[in-house]
Amino acid sequence: MSDLATMRTDVIGSLLRPERLKQTRHRFDAGEADDAELRAVEDECIREAVALQQDSGLEVVTDGEFRRLNFQDSFGACVEGFRSVAARIETLENQSRHGKALQRWDVHRDVEAGVPVWHRLPAAERLRLARNLPLDEYRHVSGVARVPAKVTLIGPDRISQRFDHENSRAVYPTVDDFLADVVAIEKTMVASLVEAGCRYVQIDAPGYTAYVDEPSLEAMRQRGEDPDANLERSIASDNRILEAFGDAVSGIHLCRGNQRSMWHREGSYDAVAERLFGGLKHRRLLLEYDSERAGGFEPLRFVPKGTVVVLGLVSTKVPELESVDELKRRIDDAARFLPLEQLAISPQCGFSSDVVGNLITPDDQKRKLERVVETAWQVWG
Repeated sequence: MSDLATMRTDVIGSLLRPERLKQTRHRFDAGEADDAELRAVEDECIREAVALQQDSGLEVVTDGEFRRLNFQDSFGACVEGFRSVAARIETLENQSRHGKALQRWDVHRDVEAGVPVWHRLPAAERLRLARNLPLDEYRHVSGVARVPAKVTLIGPDRISQRFDHENSRAVYPTVDDFLADVVAIEKTMVASLVEAGCRYVQIDAPGYTAYVDEPSLEAMRQRGEDPDANLERSIASDNRILEAFGDAVSGIHLCRGNQRSMWHREGSYDAVAERLFGGLKHRRLLLEYDSERAGGFEPLRFVPKGTVVVLGLVSTKVPELESVDELKRRIDDAARFLPLEQLAISPQCGFSSDVVGNLITPDDQKRKLERVVETAWQVWG
């Protein structure tokens, strides 16, 4: 078994949903399929997803997030207390048609209003854990996989950015009060995963790129928020969750949005790299680096010794397959700022951040996973 903290390949989380899983979800939402039927199809598709990743040679696998409609369900579908509605696959598919590949997407245009952690929703009462979906996911996938399985959990920064504090003051007088409950819930979730044997938990933190994206920064300012204070509060919250990890590996994934091959933010890491890379205590930093929107590798100089940076060089948004030579060149470029032994490679994001998925085929997905492994073998052996 490879060392999960220093392994050279990784996978972010979601995989393209098989058509039969989507159809079963439609029938489930319509009341034509019950929990047992949906679960059976999910189980079957997860076995195939694990086999795909293992056959590709990846050192760690996920369940493809096939029990979720969206990656944010790792928290949004697990807690009660928001004034919210449940997402449905039909609504997500209908709304996804508004956008075009490789354009900036708008959450207000493309996502059903009232879904937790997608829109800025108020709290009707204090949040509480009602269902531990990541634990359920791990218990199944760990029994299917021959290699270690990881689980993803959305982090407190994204959750706080999707929280309407102004209309929640009766429940949470301050944002710190709200985040204290978020952290407590997520520590409980992580501790249960570790107790169940999970050795690698990845925090999904797409909100951190808001601090380098001018429209996002302006939206914070218009709400009367201090972006610098938000950033420091989120880093502190992430680090408090790490108290529940013990000796399990902690990773954190940063990206600029990934929805039906669209993106949500742009801007290099430079403006926040020293505070973010130096402040976060995770053992693996999984960083999107597949396009010019991410900037150069210079900010990697702020990564502490011993922390592994997983370079997300292989795009999940487009079908074109990156060449090994180009990927090796980019890894060499990154090694100018961080030693090669502190680097690894992965896809830039998930292939299907929600049930709709990016505009690529299952064969494209397979070839890209294999390309990650092929490149790693040529670089690190």
